[in-house]
Amino acid sequence: MASSFGPGGTLETPLELYSHFRSSASFRVRIALELKGLAYVYRAVDLPADEHLGEAYAAVSPTRLVPLLIDGGVAIGQSLAIIEYLDERHPEPPLLPGAAAGRARIRSLALDIACEIHPLNNLRVLRHLVRELGVGEAAKNAWYRHWVEQGLAAVERRLAGEPQTGSFCHGESPTLADCVLVPQIFNARRFDCRLDHVPTVMRVFEACMARPAFQRAQPSACPDAPAP
Repeated sequence: MASSFGPGGTLETPLELYSHFRSSASFRVRIALELKGLAYVYRAVDLPADEHLGEAYAAVSPTRLVPLLIDGGVAIGQSLAIIEYLDERHPEPPLLPGAAAGRARIRSLALDIACEIHPLNNLRVLRHLVRELGVGEAAKNAWYRHWVEQGLAAVERRLAGEPQTGSFCHGESPTLADCVLVPQIFNARRFDCRLDHVPTVMRVFEACMARPAFQRAQPSACPDAPAP
């Protein structure tokens, strides 16, 4: 793990990922990197300590967000853009396989989570609820659970009802959609969300977590995760 901000990496590990172990958006990218077998330098950003808001990180990431991928002279933010970049640069195994209709379905499933669930519940929103609006801990957690449970129910309806669903969100191999689904389930469990109403979602989640790439990418495997 590298912790300083700025250029890094070697000829053997040219990619750098600015990440925090609990960041679900960073988790998505870690999954993609592991699925593709790509080596990378892990650069930890301490979000709870507001390290991302400092000038040192702002010099690297104008948005002051994680994840951020550095590939030589190219810097890319936003997890879905990073994953599509990796898929174009390193096409095997494909995370957006098949014809246009199938790729659109994969993207739409990913966006059902990345746009309809995650933005309502990320760290910035939760902190604003507590610090600026005076929301108590119980109400904050109720807010979180409401949007996650409602959003996952919509994903469940799609996965259970659409014939393209296989062992994974789309077919028999992990795709971009699975890279986004798995971190959301980790967060749902962390906040004690109800999950018994989404059996297909959980079946896909378990299929993903049986794969070593997903295990290597999980928060507890990150170098900045606290010791057990």
